[in-house]
Amino acid sequence: MGQSESNQKPKPGDLIEIFRVGYQHWAVYIGDGLVVHLVPPSEVAGAGASSVMSVAAQRAVVKKEKLSDVVGTDDWKVNNDLDEIYEPRRTDTIVKEALQLVGTEQPYDIVTWNCEHFATKLRNRKAVCRQVRKAVMIAGGAAAGGILGIVALAGALSGGSKTENKNTQ
Repeated sequence: MGQSESNQKPKPGDLIEIFRVGYQHWAVYIGDGLVVHLVPPSEVAGAGASSVMSVAAQRAVVKKEKLSDVVGTDDWKVNNDLDEIYEPRRTDTIVKEALQLVGTEQPYDIVTWNCEHFATKLRNRKAVCRQVRKAVMIAGGAAAGGILGIVALAGALSGGSKTENKNTQ
């Protein structure tokens, strides 16, 4: 099994962040070495880049599995950071609801409803995905930078032609 960043022992209701190649997978720890998580068909522990194909999935299943099987050889940590913003639900409520969802099929969308949304909704009542927000901000910044660059280039080019026109008159 991969290493926990701090060798923490998870407690029931904790969110588990698993570091895959290129993204993080999320699960809810329910005790006895087990987690509940939302799994698109391509999500496989230790599969590396092939798990990134989950971006194309439209359906996913809620599974209960051993933490060690879900983690595989990837690193992981307990990550309840959203508790600073949103009050966590009672542990027994988190575990009970997670178990009730096991075996259900759910819609899946990498941007609006993925494993992180699923896990944070169970713990904090809010479906939040910080990795999508970060990606959108980076993409938006790159796009804005690209647009500003094009505008600057267009301005420079049009300014240059005005100077030439003045010199030719």
